[in-house]
This record gives sequence, structure tokens and C-alpha cells, in this order.
Amino acid sequence: MLRQTEPTCRGDAIALSLAPTGIRNPGDTQSSRARPTSLWPSRALPSNVTRMLRFILGRLVSLGLSLIAASLVIFVVIEVVPGDPAAFMLGLNANEETVQALREDLGLTGSKVSRYITWITGLVQGDFGTSYTYRVPVSELILQRLWVSLPLAGFALILSTLIAFPIGLIAASKRGTAADYSIMGGTQLGIAVPNFWFAMLLVLVFAVNLRWFNAGGFPGWEDPGAALKSLLLPAVALALPQAAILARVMRSALIETMGQDYIRTARAKGLTRRQVTLRHALRNALIPVLTIIGLQFSFLLAGAIIIENVFFLPGLGRLIFQGITQRDLVVVESVTMLLVFAVILVTFLVDIAYALADPRLRRRS
Repeated sequence: MLRQTEPTCRGDAIALSLAPTGIRNPGDTQSSRARPTSLWPSRALPSNVTRMLRFILGRLVSLGLSLIAASLVIFVVIEVVPGDPAAFMLGLNANEETVQALREDLGLTGSKVSRYITWITGLVQGDFGTSYTYRVPVSELILQRLWVSLPLAGFALILSTLIAFPIGLIAASKRGTAADYSIMGGTQLGIAVPNFWFAMLLVLVFAVNLRWFNAGGFPGWEDPGAALKSLLLPAVALALPQAAILARVMRSALIETMGQDYIRTARAKGLTRRQVTLRHALRNALIPVLTIIGLQFSFLLAGAIIIENVFFLPGLGRLIFQGITQRDLVVVESVTMLLVFAVILVTFLVDIAYALADPRLRRRS
């Protein structure tokens, strides 16, 4: 029986080896016939691209809903604030007919719903309205003040990053030592100190006593050196608490990364702790750090109202403060909505960048 079956098996093997691709042997099983070979390549998108597109679409929907909710909250909160802009502009001695005429000229006589629809439609079209106080388009005021707030936020972010990175790196490398405890105590103090108090302390020391800087004001960008010098103290006041937060995040991310298996493998291959930290651990620890940096930029842009008023800087924060004191509702609403849009947009971009760097986030979403 064995001698009779050997040639048959050998012949079957030769026949199978010589059979052309795509032609099935009649002796194949049913399971193999159920999976025919496709003659045309699949045109479907890869699963990772589809997952990323779904992630972006979901974030865009969330962004739109957040903007709608923010616009409703801003409009309702500002409209219920007591006080009539027309009566404020004309003074206490103005008669009712004049106040009513100015109210109609400013568009304050319609219903709340119609005014909200008009305002939000103008924002979508790029029309921020006309200031009640300055009688100029709000977009011109925003462009003038943006050249102060945007460099101030960028300057403060650069300072906080330059301070936080080496401090966090040293604290993680010296974990459990006196240097680590000292750095963590200093960062805790930096988070606890209010930035406006620190700003006034900087003015007292460097402007009043030492006279190295001006106490406030902005000379304009005609002289870039003088402009940057006038932004240095405000940037330092804004950067201190952000640097403290970023240093703590940097330390935690590095300590977590240093405990991974591939780090121990690198140490076992003979690399020093310094080489492992700079070549391997630091690169992977930057993902949460970059996320915090993106969120801090939006905070610095929108949260510098008090600092700009301490140093008398003509930025967006001071424009909002002046609009509130002068009952210039359209300025307050439009500038606040612009800052909210900037915060939500930066958060959206950070989410996208984080999803590109970490595919696990796309799978969870």
C-alpha cells in the first residue's frame, strides 16, 4: 500500500507546484473555494486613514457645538448686565427722546433673539460690528490690539518653555534628591503666587527702584528693541506660573518614560543614564508636554487681561476691560468670542496633533 501511494502523492505535489496561480485543484477543500483570489486591487481606504478621518470629523462637530454654546453664553451674560449703553454715552442729563434715538441708531431696540441672530451672522461673515464708544469697526480695534497681545503670548510661552525644560529634566534625573525636592517646592510656589502680584513686584523692583524698565506703556513696533523691552516684564509675570506647571509635567512624563522596558534594555546595552534620557526618554516624554504647551498658548492669549492692565499695554485684554467699563457691548461680545474661538481652535489642533503622534487615542475615540 505504501508503494502504491508514494507516486500518487508525489505526482499530486508536482501537479500542485506546476498549477498556475488562481486555478484551484478539484481536490481542494470547500473552505479554500470559499476564498477566491481577487483579480482587482481593493480601493478602500486603509483602516488607520479612515479612523483618523472619523476622529477629525468628530472633533469638528465638537468644535462647532462648543462655539454655538459659547456664543449663547457670552450673549446672554453680557446682555443681562445692568446699564444702558445709550444712556451711558449721553450722560445723566440727556432726555428720553435723544436716548431712544441713539438706542435705535446703535441697534439696541430689537428683540434679544433678532439681535443675537444679527450678531452671529455678522461674525460668520467677518463683520464684528461697530464700536459704540470709538465709532469705528471692531475689526480695526482687534487688529491694532492683536499686535500687542499675540507677541506678548508668544514671548511668555518661549520664556516658560526655556525655564521649564531644563528644570524638569534636572528634577527627573535627580529624583528623590535634595535638588528634586527644591525644584518641586519652587514650582509649587510659582503656581501659588498670583501673576498680578508678581507683576506689581517686578514693577516695584525693576521699574521703580532700579529704573531698568518703564513701569508701563508700549512704544510701538517702530523700534523693535524698545517694544520687546516693554514686553519683557509682562512676559516674565505671565511665564512664571506656566513654567512651574510645565516643569512638573515634564518631570512626571520623564519619570514615567524612564520606567519603560525599552529604557531598561538600552541601559543593559551599556548606555549611560544621560544618553538614555536624552536619546530615548526625552523624545517620548515630549508628547504630553507639547499638549500642555499648546493649551498654555491659548491661555496666555486669552488670560492676560489683568497683566495688560497692570502694565497699561494696549492689548485685547485691556480692550475688553475698557469695553466693560464703557458699556461697549459689541466690543466685549466680539473680542470675547474671538478669544474663545482661538482657545477652541488651539485645543482642536492639539487633539489632532496628539492623535497623529499616538494612534491609541484614535482607536479609543
